Parts: sequence; C-alpha cells; structure tokens
Amino acid sequence: MPVVASTSPSIAIWERAIQPARKSLDAAAARGLLEIKLSKRDLDRADALAARAAQGKLTKAEVAELESYRSVGTALEFLKSKARRSLAATV
Repeated sequence: MPVVASTSPSIAIWERAIQPARKSLDAAAARGLLEIKLSKRDLDRADALAARAAQGKLTKAEVAELESYRSVGTALEFLKSKARRSLAATV
C-alpha cells in the first residue's frame, strides 16, 4: 500500500519519535525493521477501502479504518527509512 500524505497528528508524532533521517540503528536492527510488512489481508483491505474512498462510498467507520491503515503504513515507512539510512551509513 503506498503511503498517502496525512494531516494526522499521530503521524507527526511518529515522525518526531522515529526521526527517520537519523542513522542510529545497528545493522541487525535495521535489517529486522526492513522485514516488517503488513499482511496480505491488511493490504487487500486497505486497497479496497482506498477504492471505495475514491468513489466517495466510505462510511464513517471505514474512513477511520482507512486512516488507521495510512497511519500504520506511514509509521512503517518512517521506520524503514531510518533502517535504510542506518544501513547505508555502515557501508
């Protein structure tokens, strides 16, 4: 699922906490973070919700669910960015 920009306060908090630009992870930790992925079930659900959103057919509960997927996806991308930068720094 591609990361979608969000105005969610939780995403800003995650970014400040993770500090993806800092290269502070050891190689083993960085490789471990790169292994974290959403399950196929979650990816499929997020894609279905995104398609319904594009059609303007989401319920309030589905809007919240999609925002949760976006927030988690963004946090994972912050972690992976930090991991990739940390690995690049060790090379």
